[in-house]
Amino acid sequence: MIDALKEEQIVNKVGGRFKLSTLIQKRLAAINAGARPLVDFESKDKMEIVVQEILQDKIYLDSTNQVKVASEEVVADGGPPELDLTSL
Repeated sequence: MIDALKEEQIVNKVGGRFKLSTLIQKRLAAINAGARPLVDFESKDKMEIVVQEILQDKIYLDSTNQVKVASEEVVADGGPPELDLTSL
């Protein structure tokens, strides 16, 4: 068994055991269908890869229980994003 699943940290991160189970099942289905892992983790066990994605905040469930990939938005110049005031 994967040790991280024994800890409450991962359960609390996702928002409960039901959500954790749902997230793992849906992400495993996506990986089995050909989705690429979002983490560099050397393992043949897809379950371990999914757990690492959760622990590294790469995936989460949205309010409709759909798996979402956490976007890592990076602003090129490091400052705040520019606002488009022309539409106001």
